[in-house]
Formats: sequence, C-alpha cells, structure tokens
Amino acid sequence: MRGRQQTGAGLGAGVRTGLLTTVCLSAVAAGCAGPAGSARPDAVPNKVNAAPAAAQALPGLARTEEEGRTEAVARQEAAALASAETARRWGLERPPLKTPPRPATRPVLTQSQGVKLKDGRPPVVYRVPTDAKVVFLTVDDGDEKDPEFSRMAAELGIPLSTYVSDYLARSNYGYFRDLHDQGVEINNHTINHRNLKVLDYDTQHDEICRQQDQLEKEIGVRPRLFRPPYGEYNDDTLRAAASCGVEAVPLWNEEAFPDHMEWRYGDQKLHPGDIILTHFRGTGIWKASMPELLRKVVNDVTAQGFSFGRLDDYL
Repeated sequence: MRGRQQTGAGLGAGVRTGLLTTVCLSAVAAGCAGPAGSARPDAVPNKVNAAPAAAQALPGLARTEEEGRTEAVARQEAAALASAETARRWGLERPPLKTPPRPATRPVLTQSQGVKLKDGRPPVVYRVPTDAKVVFLTVDDGDEKDPEFSRMAAELGIPLSTYVSDYLARSNYGYFRDLHDQGVEINNHTINHRNLKVLDYDTQHDEICRQQDQLEKEIGVRPRLFRPPYGEYNDDTLRAAASCGVEAVPLWNEEAFPDHMEWRYGDQKLHPGDIILTHFRGTGIWKASMPELLRKVVNDVTAQGFSFGRLDDYL
C-alpha cells in the first residue's frame, strides 16, 4: 500500500510540475517560478521590457522625424551647392533664380498695353499678365545651331520658347528635335522669313501654314504659337494664322544681344510677364557665341530679381 501511495504521490507531483512548466512557457515574460519556487534569472528584465509599446515608440518616432528634417536640409544644401557650381562653370555671377511651377491654368488675356485682342483672331502678346517676377526668353530664326547653347540652357534650367524659319532650320532639323526632347517647344516663324505685312493673304497663308505642316512633319507637334518676322503683321496675318491652328502671337518688350539689352520702354527695367527676344546667331554676326549671349541675359535677369518661365505654359 505504501508503495502504491508513493507512486500516486509521485504521479500527482509530476502532473503538477508539467502543468506549471506549461504555464511558465506560456507566460515567459511574467518571470514564472519553477517547481522549486525559484524565479527565473531573467524574470525582472523581461518585466521592465514589457513597457507599453506606444510609450517606447515615441522617442523613435521623434528621431525619425528629426532624421527626415535633417535629410531634407542636407538635400537642399547639396542642391544649392550643385547649382552654384553649375553657375560658376558657365561663368555666371550667381545661379539663376528657380523657375516657378507651371501655372494650373493659363492667365486670362484682356485688352491692355501688353495684349491686343480682336474677335476671331489669335491674341497678340507683348507681356503676359502676371504679378510674379517672371520673364520669358524666346529665340528666333534658327541659323546658329550651337550644342553648347542648348547644353548650357539645360544644365542651368533655363526654359526657352523658340520660333524657327524653315529656310534656316532645314539644314539641321535634328538640332531642333533635340531641343524639343529637352522640353523646348519649336514654334512657327514662317517658311522664308519675309515681311508678311506687305504680302497678300494667300502668300501669307502659305508662309505660315506651310511652316505649320513642316514643323509637324519634322518635330512631330503642330505649333500653337506663331511669331511674324520682324514683328510685322496685319489682320490678314492673324486671319491666316488662325486658319491653321495658331492660338497666340507672342511679340516682345526687350531684345537681347551679347553685350546689351534693347528696351521697348524708357525705364530700362524688366516687368512681370515681359517677353525677351533673341536669335539663334553666332560669332559670324555677333562676334560672340550663343553661350556668351545666354550668360549676359541670365546675369541681367537675375540681377533684377527675376526668374525665367516657359512661355508656352502661359499662352
């Protein structure tokens, strides 16, 4: 009997021990005691580490936000250094001011000193209506095809709007296709760069609309903007342009040369929305290169606190 009682007692103890072990394994973080009543050596540390998860996460979250701000500042500083280095490499006095974001909608054009409107005709624009200190650089004709000019404009982030005549561009439309791939719109400046004002309607229509067709063929896009050679036009010019898809006729308030700027108004100051004209010309005409021209224009515009916009985004 004693032997069976002992065996029964031993079995009961084994069951209790097994149950206790199971409980301890299920609640290891609670520091459960073993069969002999002794606490596990790591019980206290586990209780300390069981602090609420949210309380533990707050310092880490703060560190993450601070790290994000630090990284953003570092990126801005790196971008400023890169911009300064690019400006120095191209010989600028300082980096150009950052181009503003593309407007969500194009400005509404109303009759003013800078805009001429007539029903059924594309608007003629000398100055874009805007309060922002932004001006627009436009380049005409297409004689000089300087890859350094297009590279300089791309590296400095200077947006351009171009107006090319077929008789000058046809020797290398590939240059203008490359400019278009760079984000520059290639717009209409007629086939032969004639004074349209002295031509009849049919001849004007041929000069304008045939160049629309030519640019669509060569560049792949039918232009929305048209500039008459020499800035000379009449009602027949606007009527012919409208008939083949032209939406606006930008002219200019300033003309840029490698050594000076010519001003339409006597104050010799830029105004918000001004359009600047220059040309694809080189040392054969100007005794200066197109990068030298661009350097002069960017320095002058930046010194007056203006940035460059992309005219095709506004008209």
